[in-house]
Amino acid sequence: MFRIATLNNISQNGLKRLPAERYRVVDALADADAVLLRSADMHALDIPDSVLAIARAGAGTNNIPVAAMSKRGVPVFNAPGANANAVKELVIAGMLLSARNIADALAFTATLPAEGGEELMEKEKKRFVGGELIGRTLGVIGLGAIGVRVANAARALGMRVIGFDPHMTVEGAWALSSDVIKAGSMNEVYAGSDFISFHVPLNDATRGSFALASLDVVKPGVVLLNFSRDGIVAHDAIQTGLADGRIGRYVTDFPKPEYQGNPRVIGLPHLGASTAEAEENCALMVVDQLREFLENGNVVNSVNFPTTRMHRAGKARICVANANKPNMIGQLSATLGAAGINIAQMHNASRGDHAYNLVDVDNEVGPEVIEQLRAIDGVLMVRVIG
Repeated sequence: MFRIATLNNISQNGLKRLPAERYRVVDALADADAVLLRSADMHALDIPDSVLAIARAGAGTNNIPVAAMSKRGVPVFNAPGANANAVKELVIAGMLLSARNIADALAFTATLPAEGGEELMEKEKKRFVGGELIGRTLGVIGLGAIGVRVANAARALGMRVIGFDPHMTVEGAWALSSDVIKAGSMNEVYAGSDFISFHVPLNDATRGSFALASLDVVKPGVVLLNFSRDGIVAHDAIQTGLADGRIGRYVTDFPKPEYQGNPRVIGLPHLGASTAEAEENCALMVVDQLREFLENGNVVNSVNFPTTRMHRAGKARICVANANKPNMIGQLSATLGAAGINIAQMHNASRGDHAYNLVDVDNEVGPEVIEQLRAIDGVLMVRVIG
C-alpha cells in the first residue's frame, strides 16, 4: 500500500486514478511514499526518508527543494504542457487588454454617473483608441509547450512572430508554425518586436533575461508580457522603462506593490494556470507519472532525472539512481553477477550530474544485495519492485 501525501487540493478526477487497493491518500508527510502538491512551499518542511517521489500538478518546481531531493535520488515530477492552453489564452488576452486599452476603458466606465453617463462616454471614448494585433510583431522568448502555442495562436491572429529558444526540442520544432521566424539571440527578438512574451523557467541562466541593458535595444513603447515567473524580467528595468516610455505597457501575472496605481501596468493575481481544465489536466498527468514510477520505476517528466522507460521483464526490477560518473554500470552489473543474479534487460540514462537505471533480473533480490548496491560510491537510491 503506497501512502500519498497531498499538500494542496488535488483534482478528485486525478486522485481517482489511484486504485484504492494499492494507494492511500493522506494529509501528513509522516511515512508518506510520495507527495502530490500544487503551490505549497516544501523548502522549510522536514521531508521524511520514506518519500520516493514528489509530483507537482503544474509546470514550475520553485516551491520544491529539487537539489536536496536529487542528492537523495528522489525524482521530482511536473506537468509540462498540461496548463499550456490556459496560459496561452491569458497571454492573448493580455495583448488585447494592452492593445485596446481595455483595462483603462473598464475603469472609466465604472465611474460613469447615472445621469449623463452615455453622453460622457461618447465624448471621452476617443481617449481609449487602441491598435489591432494584426500585422504587429510578437517576440516569444522560450519555445516550449506554452511558447509554441502562444506563437502559433499569434500567427493565427495575423501577427508576425519572432521566437528564440536555444534549447528547443524536436517535438517543439515539429509543433511550431513554419511561419515563425527563428531569432539567433534575445536581443534580436527585443529589437524587432512590438510585444514580447516570456515562457522560460526561472533559473540562474534565465533570471533577469530582460534587464536594464535590454532597454537600449527594444522598440520604444514595447509591451512586455510576463506569464512565466517573477524574476525573468528585472524590476529595475521595468520601473526605468515605464518611467521613460521605452516600455509602453507591462502585463504581468506577478504584480508588485511598486507597480500599484501605475496606469501602464496590468497586473493579474497569478491566473496563468487557474482554470478548472488546467488544474485537472495537471493532476491527471502527474498522478499517471507518479503511478508509473511507483509501480514500474519508469521516469517521465522529471525535472531532475532523465526520462527512463522500459517494459517489464524477468522476476524483479531494480531501480537505481546514482551520480553520473564512470563505471557505475560496471559496478552494478558486477555486484549482481557476484550474487548470482542474471540481468534480463537493462536501461541506463543520464542527465547532467545524475543518472537512472532500470535493471530487470531473473532472480529474487534479497536485502543483502540491495545493501551492497547502496554501498557503491555514487549510488543515491535503490529499490526493488517485485
